[in-house]
Amino acid sequence: MADFIKMQNSFANGEVAPEFYVRDGINGLSCLENMDVLASGAISRRCGLKSVDKLSGLAKIINFSVSDTEQCIIVLTDGYMSIYHDDKCVFETRTPWTYHDLTNVQYAQRFGTMIFVHPDYKPRVLQKTNDVFSLSDFIFDQNDSNLTVNLPFMRFDDASGIKITISAHSLGNNYATFTTNAAFWTPDSVGSRLYLLDNQWLITEYISPTQVVAYINAVYTMPNSSVSQWYESAFSNRRGWPRSITFHQDRLVFGGSRSWPSGIWMSKVGQHRNFDVGTGLDDDAIFVSLLSQERQEICTVVSSDNLQILTNCGEWAISNKPLTPTSVDIKQHTSVGSMTERYLQPQKIEGTTVFVSGNGCDIRELCLDEIGENYNANDLCALSKHLIQSPLDIAYNSNTRQLFVVRTDGVMAVLNQNAALGISAWCRYTTNGNFISVATCSGRTYVIVQRDNDVFLEYFDVNALTDIDEYNFKFCASGLPLKSSGHNASRIKVRKVSARLINTKTISINSHRIPLPNEVYNISSNGYNGDVHINLLGTLKNTIEPMWTIHGDDALPITVLSVSVHGWYTV
Repeated sequence: MADFIKMQNSFANGEVAPEFYVRDGINGLSCLENMDVLASGAISRRCGLKSVDKLSGLAKIINFSVSDTEQCIIVLTDGYMSIYHDDKCVFETRTPWTYHDLTNVQYAQRFGTMIFVHPDYKPRVLQKTNDVFSLSDFIFDQNDSNLTVNLPFMRFDDASGIKITISAHSLGNNYATFTTNAAFWTPDSVGSRLYLLDNQWLITEYISPTQVVAYINAVYTMPNSSVSQWYESAFSNRRGWPRSITFHQDRLVFGGSRSWPSGIWMSKVGQHRNFDVGTGLDDDAIFVSLLSQERQEICTVVSSDNLQILTNCGEWAISNKPLTPTSVDIKQHTSVGSMTERYLQPQKIEGTTVFVSGNGCDIRELCLDEIGENYNANDLCALSKHLIQSPLDIAYNSNTRQLFVVRTDGVMAVLNQNAALGISAWCRYTTNGNFISVATCSGRTYVIVQRDNDVFLEYFDVNALTDIDEYNFKFCASGLPLKSSGHNASRIKVRKVSARLINTKTISINSHRIPLPNEVYNISSNGYNGDVHINLLGTLKNTIEPMWTIHGDDALPITVLSVSVHGWYTV
């Protein structure tokens, strides 16, 4: 039997998975619940929650920066949108999206305008004009001369071999009957546009799978034979709408659609509703399609130092500066892949793009190498895979340097990160209920929480010691198994556990409440600063279990700088 003194004065790695318990050089914990790792490496009880409003049902929240002085939270529920400013609801309107649809709603903001896309719905535009919010359809620019729409047009695979015979229609010279040589049309074809005979046609009526009525705002000459060279609008009710969206180099970028999942459409420079490719001038619209041996389905697009394209199979980038139709340098850099079943918005963290991998078990950091030419997808949760399970929502608070990942089980995994100080620590947040969604606004972190059958909009407040002034919450930090002199201990006799504290008013170690001086409980006191001890804690035969656990549920502050354990062990 040998003596040991095991001291841990940094918890910079947070909670780590059991398979890393015997690794050297890890400043981690076997459990870290409702406690954060500070920039110093110390651990402290998390902030409490304040209530903003009770909601009508389950919801998703989004940050909306209206101006430099007006930051809002958008709350999307089943068929409704509410906007909160200064924690008060200032606008409500109907939306076309059910709560189930919200998993695939994506959005991008430029100045005071936000555009929402969903593969099954026409894009919507949220903006504030003359102090009034409005939500309206996204309208592609029209040409004043002939009222044609500046849409992108495509030749879809299922249109191969389809020929259109044009015949006169009783409604007049601007109408025609389009008859195909095989079943092709559907009722959803109504409202979509075709390009043939050097003109755009609008389908106005569905007759049968082989016949529709089309309208043209021009004079046309009846062709003598069927037309085989024709194109459909890239976006329509039949073909679907853009799946992802961003702004890049003053272009509006759409990524993927239901019928063309690998397509990337970029508007004209400075004309975000004009997708006419024109004659290929530098400021004309651009279309590219990802080509590889695997079927590429674009999950989202991100504007960073380059235009990043995240697909189900990997991570691509277009690096041209400036980006023009004749210079599109696009290549795949990594092969991680993103989630396709739900949209989890990539987060910008210290110049990198952080996203959830396709397997739902990794949080990856997309960053350029030292040369600045190739991207790497570093794993941010390599030591804590057990905490990343079925992510539901994600957000980053740059003020507190915290990444929040809501899970489908209602728990929230939280990464406290400070690369300059070597902090990369995961923990878990729990509350009396389930976390549903998360967003950050004006330095605050807002959450949707379901408590029993009610749903609330809440936010973390540094001055709150309980959740919504009603619920205490448990906090816990447990050490790693003992490894001393290069050996894994098989039997441990714990003689004393010591903890160094600052600004602390409550602490229990291994189910023993530690008394603190009475004066620290005065309202004017910041808490106790110093060391506390507990002696003669017994023998551990299951040495995988932690030697110490600091815990409690009092609505009082606690910050632990270090923990040391004294005792004997055998190998």
